[in-house]
Amino acid sequence: MAEIIQRDGTWAFDGTTVRITPGLHRSVPLFRQTYGEIAVPLEAVAGIVFEPERKRGRLRMRLREGADPLLHATGGRLPDTADPYRLAVDVDRAGVAEYVAEEIRRALLLDQIPKDPTKTYLLPGPPVPVSVRSSDGTVSFDGTQVRIDWSDTSDRVKRATGPRIIGVGELIQVEWLPNSGYEDGFLRFVTRETVFSKLPPEKDPYALDLWGSARRDLLTALVATAITARLPHPSTRTGGDAEDRPQLAATVPRPADHHDVLLRRLRELGELHRDGVLTDEEFAMTKAVVLRGF
Repeated sequence: MAEIIQRDGTWAFDGTTVRITPGLHRSVPLFRQTYGEIAVPLEAVAGIVFEPERKRGRLRMRLREGADPLLHATGGRLPDTADPYRLAVDVDRAGVAEYVAEEIRRALLLDQIPKDPTKTYLLPGPPVPVSVRSSDGTVSFDGTQVRIDWSDTSDRVKRATGPRIIGVGELIQVEWLPNSGYEDGFLRFVTRETVFSKLPPEKDPYALDLWGSARRDLLTALVATAITARLPHPSTRTGGDAEDRPQLAATVPRPADHHDVLLRRLRELGELHRDGVLTDEEFAMTKAVVLRGF
């Protein structure tokens, strides 16, 4: 067993699995504490390195592309402090960090673990059900459907449409951008009907606009990851093998479908306008955005 215990967390390697447990110190980000322990199978690891620095070094583990739904859902946008595959190491523990890294590298070599992308997720993502309260509303996922309950501060167009319920079978992908504290983020659910929509997050009833507490809004990545883990693996949606291409074609609306989708969106906007939910100006602006998207 190779193990290193630090304030920010513990990494333990038993020859087949790297167990990453977040620390309990108040400096550990809420996202890491909420995500909990991550068990990384050796076959998901592409490499590991210890980067020594004057005050504190850093253990950094790199996973194979496509192995982890968390990395796919967040697209490398997680803040460094919230990244579970980085561990700050005190100077006096540098030797232990080097030992842990060397043990993992030796196991990768002995087991001849490839570094090429995987064709399936090797990590399960967070358990469900999962629910997160964000600045724009509460989003929940039970493994089969997504539910969004808007907050009192959500745009009135969203509140007028009521709770949004989306079956996982309707989803093509989930788009996530964190709230940095300087720039708003969003969590958008892309379906066959909304794949060409260009509505801004604050008015899109299929998106959460993340503008409040960056610390709490970061938790929406839990929902994005849990959903991503249950969608078709990215290797089946990027061309890939010939047998995968029909799945790709099935997710993207055919040109003949675009007209029906456009008419449906325009009818929804027209009803909101007639009911007085949208002003003349809001209706004209939103309609123009929808038309540009198609």
